[in-house]
Amino acid sequence: MFNISEQLKKLPDKPGVYLMKNEYGDIIYVGKAISLKNRVRQYFQSSKNQLPKVRAMVSNISEFEYIITDSEIEALILESNLIKKNQPKYNVLLRDDKSFPYIKITYNEKYPRILKTRRVLKDGAKYFGPYTDAGAVNQILDLLNKIYPLKKCGKTAFSKNHNVCLNYHIGQCLGICIYHIDKESYDKMIDEITAFLQGKSNKILDYLNKEMFKAAEELNYERAAEYRDYIHAVQALTEKQKIILASESDMDVLAVSRGEKECHALIFFIRLGKLTGRESYTVQASTEDSIEGIADAFIKQFYTGSTYIPKEIITSDLPEEKTIIEEWLSQMKGSKVKIHTPIKGEKRAILDMAVKNVVEITELLDEKARNERLKIENALMALKTYLNTPKVPVRIEAYDISNTSGVDSVGSMVVFEEGKPKKSDYRRFKIKTIEGPNDYGSLQEVIFRRFKNSMENTDADDNKNSFLRMPDLLLIDGGEKQVDAVQDILTALKINIPVAGMVKDDKHRTRGLVYQGSELNIKENHDSYVFVSEIQEEAHRFAISYHKSLREKALTKSVLDEIEGIGPARKSALLRHFGSIDKIKRASIEELCEVENMNKAAAEKIVRFFIDNHEEHEENHNP
Repeated sequence: MFNISEQLKKLPDKPGVYLMKNEYGDIIYVGKAISLKNRVRQYFQSSKNQLPKVRAMVSNISEFEYIITDSEIEALILESNLIKKNQPKYNVLLRDDKSFPYIKITYNEKYPRILKTRRVLKDGAKYFGPYTDAGAVNQILDLLNKIYPLKKCGKTAFSKNHNVCLNYHIGQCLGICIYHIDKESYDKMIDEITAFLQGKSNKILDYLNKEMFKAAEELNYERAAEYRDYIHAVQALTEKQKIILASESDMDVLAVSRGEKECHALIFFIRLGKLTGRESYTVQASTEDSIEGIADAFIKQFYTGSTYIPKEIITSDLPEEKTIIEEWLSQMKGSKVKIHTPIKGEKRAILDMAVKNVVEITELLDEKARNERLKIENALMALKTYLNTPKVPVRIEAYDISNTSGVDSVGSMVVFEEGKPKKSDYRRFKIKTIEGPNDYGSLQEVIFRRFKNSMENTDADDNKNSFLRMPDLLLIDGGEKQVDAVQDILTALKINIPVAGMVKDDKHRTRGLVYQGSELNIKENHDSYVFVSEIQEEAHRFAISYHKSLREKALTKSVLDEIEGIGPARKSALLRHFGSIDKIKRASIEELCEVENMNKAAAEKIVRFFIDNHEEHEENHNP
């Protein structure tokens, strides 16, 4: 038993990282400290001056761990890595973890190549990016390799008797290995590519437009369309490369904004004085977290493991631990990194542009969230009206059954609370008592197990057992017979919950709801129709994914694998045909021969295998 009071006395007066855990051992908060002794003790002192978020966290702490480090910077690095890995509930979290592509020219090689990479190394190569449109990067590389047939292989030396590769024969390499091009001509191509990647795209665009119109005149529309796509890719890659700094500086520009429910961060990537990309992020934070604290958390998590760190980061709100973060980033980069908020000049103008953009993004996302909430409220209210229930269904559970000819039958339970999926409460059921394709019996087993568990564990912790909270509405994939089957179980258990069936049309799309013997046309209310369709698809997807995993497991590992001559194709065909190993065991040679890909010799081996194994079993049990 972890004794918090005793463990607080043992805390060292050293820098490090502490991990707060709940009663299930889950990490709910990660923090760092110059002195673990002083910092951790603060949480367990008087709560009068603590923020509500901190009080809520402390009430859930059952134990803590700590890791001693040699310095505060080491603690910062470890803290960032642990937050990124564990996503603790009470930390400010960067939800989107994106790795951006770069275009690399290997200037460190005698004959440079152009490559796509997501890692920036100090290797003498030149990197362009980051780019936020990975598809455009792929198309640009394809285009550049077509226009400039550069070396593709990574070899730097070639023997006299070297054989040229396929790229040379199909015209995608000029044959560096057999010296078919001089170094000066090769370097000229590299210079043209470099100029293009620096934003000088007119020459390539002129070439592409000329080729596109030429192909169109020749009625080669497929080729013309290919050039059109290349033009779009060039425009996508270069449209943001606007010169916004007089100097060829590299910097990231960060702005943070607080919305109604969530916080948002926007980052501009400035490379060689040009805006090469923009990306927005959602940040999970409470209303009590300061903007400075959010900026602090964002910078730590964004640059942890980052492929590239600029020499300058300008931000609308300086992070709380600016000095230590600058020192950490400088160590990673190998040169000084500065974080600051410019007061005037062109850098201030860029920052103002970023702030304006992030505020606009926040307002748009807030409006979108409000609209989504209104749709959900409308859908739930419509369901209450359709079903004439006493209250709006806050928690809805939906069930579906999946099997293949009765084999590997499974049930799924998906949960929607306040109109949104609550995936932590999803459950899967492997059918145990029903054999064959019996959806009604399978549904009854699932419903019985679900509510029996709830009735038998009333004293269990609500956070641990998703069955404890009773639903306001059950939705069953199927029609009146499925609903009746479920209702019989609920009646037997003396549980009174509305049950409706989600019926589909002949195109397997949601048609309506079956309730108390009648079909309700929910298409009259668009929001409720879309909502029920989403629930039905989610229940079906969840059931299918579980069934598929069991099928794949059965196919990859089976007693049939031990029989000579029975490979994956025959094993799959046998299981499809008979449905189970037991039926294959009882099959005659003639019945086995009816299976696709089977012959008499293979059928005889199967029969002999099960006879021999049965005899061994008898001998082992009758000494």
